[in-house]
Amino acid sequence: MTFDPLAPTPLLTADLPGIAGRIKSQPEDFEVEEIPAYEPSGTGEFLYLWIEKRSIGAEYFVRQVARRLDIPTQEVGTAGLKDRHAVTRQMVSVPLAAEPNLSRLEGDGIRVLRVGRHGNKLKAGHLHGNRFRILLRDVAPDTAARLPVLIDRLRACGLPNFYGPQRFGRDGETYRMGCDLLEGKNVRVNPFLRRLALSATQSAIFNRYLAARLGDGLLRRVLDGDVMAKWPMGGMFNAVDLPREQERLEARETVPTGPIFGRKMFVVLGEAARREADTLAAAGLAPTAFNGFGKLMNGTRRHALVHVADLAGAIEPEGVRLEFTLPAGCYATVLVRELSHADTGESDDVE
Repeated sequence: MTFDPLAPTPLLTADLPGIAGRIKSQPEDFEVEEIPAYEPSGTGEFLYLWIEKRSIGAEYFVRQVARRLDIPTQEVGTAGLKDRHAVTRQMVSVPLAAEPNLSRLEGDGIRVLRVGRHGNKLKAGHLHGNRFRILLRDVAPDTAARLPVLIDRLRACGLPNFYGPQRFGRDGETYRMGCDLLEGKNVRVNPFLRRLALSATQSAIFNRYLAARLGDGLLRRVLDGDVMAKWPMGGMFNAVDLPREQERLEARETVPTGPIFGRKMFVVLGEAARREADTLAAAGLAPTAFNGFGKLMNGTRRHALVHVADLAGAIEPEGVRLEFTLPAGCYATVLVRELSHADTGESDDVE
């Protein structure tokens, strides 16, 4: 069965009128601030730099930091990727030995806002989430009436945690490369692209699973055997006592999860297991397809929905200013699309 990862994912707000609009007309329209998992301790062999960047892509940014500080790129530590067409603030770690060159880091879209010290290099995932401040321009004339209803729906029900289409590469090429690798085809790529392609395929299968669950009205219903996760973070477990677990879901103590398929993924049971098996089969893959890739294909679980209790929107002369917080790995453009019901413009998004 053919699956197009770039096809629009279903909307939780599909029955409500959207506000239209577009984002990123200029970098200041899209502000992102990282929420670090911890603050620097004040001592240690690494400098922790709180940096603001403007209109700089994630990979180019790391190369620029390394070049200006005269250190290898692998010695630059970041917790997550940040948008190119945006103003973003994030933590970056570099060796203490780079301190004499810090003055060379300023300029051409990079500002160092503060400097600290810590005992370890910053690694991917060392963040709790991101705060967003986004201006949506060219919105519908009756946005003032439409927006509160949309925001109330998302605040009450949560956001379906889809991956954005940018995850799958231009025209889905990264996703298709991952499929070729999983099907055993001879694809010659460098290690970075190999990891990216396999991850894109896992993400597309997750989106397919979540789309089916949302379409069947099961986003907020606990299924027999579901793998539930404590919210906002914590351990996972299989749902057995369904009435009790439904109560916990409604109380926002837990959320259901979906599959990031791999050889060590947390085992799902019962009805939930059958739905996940159907998703994998529809993607044309067998469970054994994930063997033979080592740690790249260990597999994990992803929250099927995330709560956005702080989501707010204000009407401004230029459009609608949105403010909200998302956990690490969630896509701001997915939330914006729930409000706009439109392709709001190019995005490379953040994690």
